[in-house]
Amino acid sequence: MLAILVKDGKGPIENLHLGEFPEPELKYGQVMVKIKAFGLNRMDILQRKGNYPVPPGASEVLGVEFSGTVSKLGEGITKFKVNDEVFGIAGGGAYAQYIVVYETHLLPKPSHLSWTDAASIPEVFLTAYQALVVYGEMKEGENVLVHASASGVGIAAVQLARVRGAKAVISTASTKEKLDWLVNIPNGATNVVNYKTQDFAQEVKKITGNKGVDVIIDFVGQSHWNKNIESMAMDGRMTMLALLSGNKVSEFELSALLYKRLRIQGSTLRSRTVDYQADLIKRFTNDVLGLISGQDGEGPIKTYVHKVYSWKQIQDAHRDMEGNQTIGKLVAVVD
Repeated sequence: MLAILVKDGKGPIENLHLGEFPEPELKYGQVMVKIKAFGLNRMDILQRKGNYPVPPGASEVLGVEFSGTVSKLGEGITKFKVNDEVFGIAGGGAYAQYIVVYETHLLPKPSHLSWTDAASIPEVFLTAYQALVVYGEMKEGENVLVHASASGVGIAAVQLARVRGAKAVISTASTKEKLDWLVNIPNGATNVVNYKTQDFAQEVKKITGNKGVDVIIDFVGQSHWNKNIESMAMDGRMTMLALLSGNKVSEFELSALLYKRLRIQGSTLRSRTVDYQADLIKRFTNDVLGLISGQDGEGPIKTYVHKVYSWKQIQDAHRDMEGNQTIGKLVAVVD
C-alpha cells in the first residue's frame, strides 16, 4: 500500500514523502479500514522529529485518527461488516491507504458527517472528554479555563464544557482573531483572555469574583504553571495534556497545592491500554457523539476543520500546523 513515510525514520518536514509500505495484517478482533481522510495532531510533529516513542505494537507510520470504509474483517468481529462507514483512533498508521484497528476503537460514522468531519473528531474529542469529564469531573455550574483554546482539543473542550452546564468557560489564546472567533461560535467561550498581553490569573479572578476556576485544561506547561495554580479554586482540578513551553518549573510554592486541596493529572491518551481506550470510546459514544454535527450542522457541538489537504500536500500541512496560526483541525484526504 501507499503511506506517508519519513525519510531516515525522523527529521524535518522535507523528509515526509509518499511511498510504499507493507499492508497491515489482521489479528483476532481487528478490522481493516480503507482510509478516506485522517486528522493531523501535534504528536505527529513530535514523532516525525523522533521525540515521541510509538506505543508497543503500533505502526510506525504517523497518524492516530481517521475515517473510512471497512474493507476486511478479522475473526471475532460482531459490530461491523464490509463497506460500513466508520471513524476511529489508533496507536499509529493513519497516514496510509489502509489501517488495522480493534473493533472497539471504531465508531459508526453518522450519515450527516463528511469524511473530513469524521476524521477530525476522534483524537481531539476523546482527549477533551477525558480531560474535562473523566479526570476533571466537571459539574454543572463550575468554572472552566481552557488554554490553547483555538486548537482542535481546545475547541472541543470549550463546547463540551458549555453543553455540560459550566458557569464560565474562559479561553486563552495569543491573537485577537482567535479570541474573537472563540467567543462568537455557538457554545463558544463565555470569556476570553490574551495570555500574551494579559495576566490570565488576574482575569480569572475578575471573571469568577475571586473564586477561581474549578477545572483547567492545559497544554502549555512551564510558562503557565504558577498562574494556573493561582487561578484554581479550592478543590480545583487540572489536566495537563502537553508541555509546549517547557517541562521544568523552578521556585514553585507548594503550599497552594496543600491548602487549596488541588488535584493535578497528566495524561497521554495514545499510551493507554486497549481496554482503557475502548471504555473511553464507549463512554464518549454514549455521552457526546449524538450531539456532534458538522461545522454547518444543527448540533450543539460542531466540528471545525480549518483546512483540508490532499495527502500529497502533507509537507504543506505540517508547515501550517507548526505555524500555530490555524483555528481548528487540519485534515488530509487520501486521494
